[in-house]
Amino acid sequence: MARTSDVSLRQLRYFVAAADAGQFSQAALRVHVSQSAVTAAVLQLEEVLGVSLFDRLPHGVALTAEGHKFVQHSRHILETLQDALSEPLFLSHAIAGSVRVGASYTVLGYFLPSLLARFKRSYPQIEVDLLDLDRVNIESAVAQGDLDLGLTIVSNTQHLHVFEHRVLIRSPRRLWLSNQHPLASEALPRLDDVAEHAYILATVDEGQVSTERYWQEKGLTPRVAFRTSSMEALRGLVAHGFGVTILSDMLYRAWSLEGKKIDIRPLADAIPPMELGLIWHPQKSLSEPAQAFRQFLIMACTG
Repeated sequence: MARTSDVSLRQLRYFVAAADAGQFSQAALRVHVSQSAVTAAVLQLEEVLGVSLFDRLPHGVALTAEGHKFVQHSRHILETLQDALSEPLFLSHAIAGSVRVGASYTVLGYFLPSLLARFKRSYPQIEVDLLDLDRVNIESAVAQGDLDLGLTIVSNTQHLHVFEHRVLIRSPRRLWLSNQHPLASEALPRLDDVAEHAYILATVDEGQVSTERYWQEKGLTPRVAFRTSSMEALRGLVAHGFGVTILSDMLYRAWSLEGKKIDIRPLADAIPPMELGLIWHPQKSLSEPAQAFRQFLIMACTG
């Protein structure tokens, strides 16, 4: 069993940077150390944990299922420390009131819950009035002043310039597949390789529109075998080998509900990341609680 004394915050920080960058060299640039320092930190963590955290690929690294699980724990540790250090700067307990926020399905399900819990610990007297809306209705409500802030997939927004905005995360899109799938033996499959196999298309949060966009840019068409708005149905179909899909790391979970493993692979083609961001009205003056929530999200996601 790993001992906490065997793991340092520095190792966790380097590991998370490598997970985000997908390359040890790029991670080293982000944390301002040598590549060998990042490599050594990851190897030390793998030795302590007794598992491989990354698959080493010709052009980078990809988290293993165990790596995905451990990176969530690592982020929680680093985020908790960041909140503890940042909180005194904002006099957070003195701010009271409410903030009205619209968020889309994937934001609510896969991004916001842990951040809301962190925000509530830091700002216990601010109430977040959260509305479940699609992107179009979020943009409309922000433009009309009915929402203070909107959280949505801004890479799908056609007229982003009409809002003040901040991209909070850029989540790489990768290939999801069963470990028994023919493409599982390919370290770096191409999009035209994927086009030869059955494809499971996620339709939630404009998934079909964003998927078709980058397929069309490559002059290809996926062999769609099934369309679904249910992420759990999609995971089950992929895990059982009925098809593959390409989705962002933010949505990835290593196991289906039935306990079958889902693997991921980076693609040789340049696939645009999913950009999740915050929007607000360019002329509207935000209340103190809304400013606090906006600043918290920006600091929590981008530092």
